[in-house]
Amino acid sequence: MSDLLSSASAPGFDNPLEMLLACHDKIQTQCATLRKLLQHLPSHGCDAQAQQAAQAILRYFDTAGQNHHNDEEQDLFPCLLATPNTEVHKLIACLLDEHKVLNTAWQQLRPLLLDIAEGRTAELDIKSVEHFITVHDHHISLENVQLLPQAAKLLDHIQLEALGRSMAARRGVVFSNTC
Repeated sequence: MSDLLSSASAPGFDNPLEMLLACHDKIQTQCATLRKLLQHLPSHGCDAQAQQAAQAILRYFDTAGQNHHNDEEQDLFPCLLATPNTEVHKLIACLLDEHKVLNTAWQQLRPLLLDIAEGRTAELDIKSVEHFITVHDHHISLENVQLLPQAAKLLDHIQLEALGRSMAARRGVVFSNTC
């Protein structure tokens, strides 16, 4: 019972950098599910658990994962590019290139997951899964360690509020500022 009472709430759109960080945690959770699915399939086949796991991964990366990239590409990155920090500009260029790699990795993995989700196959390409997870791990590390701390230093409360409002609107959620 104490676990229920002491659990921290998820960050809201009024704290968009924390929200982006929480999205990274969710991506890593989906990657962990993907890894478990890879281990599950050889001995259990395309059973109901495998299909549900594949459906959950698809649902996440087709919706929340895409929203997350849009949050960065359409809102966060342009705000940071408007600052005179050339180091951050170089980092963003690198991250944008990585977004292309992440998208390509997803486009390769997605049809395989779709086949599992629909019960058509019990096979998942190990190299595609490992590549997908590896590129996400690297990308998330760069953003968590370098980008988000810089964003916290460079962006003011007005820019952060605009970022949060845009993120909320992208998801069809009403923005409420708790400050």
